[in-house]
Amino acid sequence: MNELRILSPTAILGYGFPVESLAKGMDKKPHAIAVDAGSTDAGPFFLGIQPGSGSGKLAQFAKAIDADLRPLMKAAVRADIPLIIGSAGGAGGNMHLSGIEFLARVVAEEENLNFRMALIQAELEPDLVKNKLREKKISPLGPVPELSIEDVDRSVRIVAQMGVEPFVKALEEGAQVIIAGRASDPGMFAALPIINGYDTGLSLHMGKILECGAIAADPGSGSDIILGTIRKDHFLVEPMNPDRRCTVQSVAAHSLYEASDPWRLHEPGGVVELAETNFTQETNRNVRVFGSRFVPDPIYRVKLEGAEQVGYRTICIAGVRDPSVINHLDEMLNNARTRTAEQFNDLDPKSWELHFMVYGRNGVMGVLETDMTIPHEVGILIEAVAKEEMNASSICMFVHALLLHYGFPGRKSTAGNLAFPFSPQDIPAGPVYRFNIYHLMEVDDPLAHFPIQIVEI
Repeated sequence: MNELRILSPTAILGYGFPVESLAKGMDKKPHAIAVDAGSTDAGPFFLGIQPGSGSGKLAQFAKAIDADLRPLMKAAVRADIPLIIGSAGGAGGNMHLSGIEFLARVVAEEENLNFRMALIQAELEPDLVKNKLREKKISPLGPVPELSIEDVDRSVRIVAQMGVEPFVKALEEGAQVIIAGRASDPGMFAALPIINGYDTGLSLHMGKILECGAIAADPGSGSDIILGTIRKDHFLVEPMNPDRRCTVQSVAAHSLYEASDPWRLHEPGGVVELAETNFTQETNRNVRVFGSRFVPDPIYRVKLEGAEQVGYRTICIAGVRDPSVINHLDEMLNNARTRTAEQFNDLDPKSWELHFMVYGRNGVMGVLETDMTIPHEVGILIEAVAKEEMNASSICMFVHALLLHYGFPGRKSTAGNLAFPFSPQDIPAGPVYRFNIYHLMEVDDPLAHFPIQIVEI
């Protein structure tokens, strides 16, 4: 083929897109629809949640996911093109994969759709990771500690980020709908171009730009559709919404998105070199990209992600508009930390944490804030984390009551220092997780740890 067209409908499955944009996109006769469905951006919670609570969490988003999945499945099956979904269910574990599979089966039954579906797992057994660790085939990714056997044992779930190869294999086996676990963002977009002989570097770079939908356009949006067209020595990107346009700046900027190195895009199995990449304005609405080059790594590595539970969280939200309270806020918060430690001195100090975020002053930047001008109103987020849920709630209640009635010189009102928008004031937020595995693992075969199941729907 002289060119191959890949449609990216949205930044993450469930973010939505205008139906008019999908219609315009399908008018372009794409050869595949590919969509990312997950990320680590939301933190470790969705990777760490237990099966019971996890099913419930996925169900909360089922309506939003169905609203995207249904029209995309109908469009792909009726056009007889692949629909490729990566990082299913947010975190890409087996539980998340099953959740999206269930929704796909419901849509297929209700819409009378028939197709071959591939399910690609990305969750790893702890023993496999331990064996790799003993073989010294796991290394830190960035400034994280060396991985230990104890880290693996504490992990609720471990996933590996697959590259393009499992998607290629599923397409070669005739799958029309592919639902995959945790995956590299460009992989699902690059698979069909690579099968058809297009340049690997261009294919992966195009996938990198497409993976967030129309964020690469101006004005950008993660809830709109963009089309990538790859040719022998370049690719084009163009939004499907006439109110948006791709510019050299918007497309080049998205090449830097989530990249630690502006010249190198690291992917499983190699690096896309961007030092000689060129961006040119092809028309008023699309951009031509060329010069990207793929350099294979001598050792194939995949990223591991694991999460462990560290306790439970209770939060309290309060507002303050009294200038006297705001002027004494640091004194109040420091006193609250001291008094809480005294009150709960029977607890192991390592078993609980207390955090304050003062929005309107330095709630976002914390100690890095450069402008500490005294505002007329602030919002205080109290966060208590403890190994036992009861202790987290007890600490949060104690702290909010202490701050509510804290006395300071010049205080005029004794009715209370804080205004609470909710009752009850303290909100249990459930279990708390942290990423405890963020490492690279050497593999002998890019397909070995990503089993593919083919089912007829």
